[in-house]
Amino acid sequence: MKKKGKVIGIGGVFFKTEDPKATKDWYKNNLGFNTDDWGCTFWWKDNEDKKASTQWSPFAKDTNYFEPSKKDFMFNYRVENLVELLEDLKKKGVTVIDKIEEYDYGKFGWILDLDGNKIELWEPKDEAFL
Repeated sequence: MKKKGKVIGIGGVFFKTEDPKATKDWYKNNLGFNTDDWGCTFWWKDNEDKKASTQWSPFAKDTNYFEPSKKDFMFNYRVENLVELLEDLKKKGVTVIDKIEEYDYGKFGWILDLDGNKIELWEPKDEAFL
């Protein structure tokens, strides 16, 4: 029997800003964020003592990455068994954006919540970062 898909943590916080570079610099200079081109990666250990990460990323104000949501932010949740989770959410009537993208660092899928917020679901391969 396959393990049911579920959220296991926060994978990232993404938001729009007028000037992503200035925003990253401000957080670096004032709050000590270790920023790079993508933002800042926070490393931690999960409940099984495995290395895991959460991404903080400012996006340009005119990005279309959050579409079809019109909001200035998007949450990313770390999940187990992305495919099974998306199948279950479809059965429950949740709006699922019909595509899964796969990269060396994990699989991604997207849904819309009750308020039309785009939610990114990430099945990570944290070992890809090690």
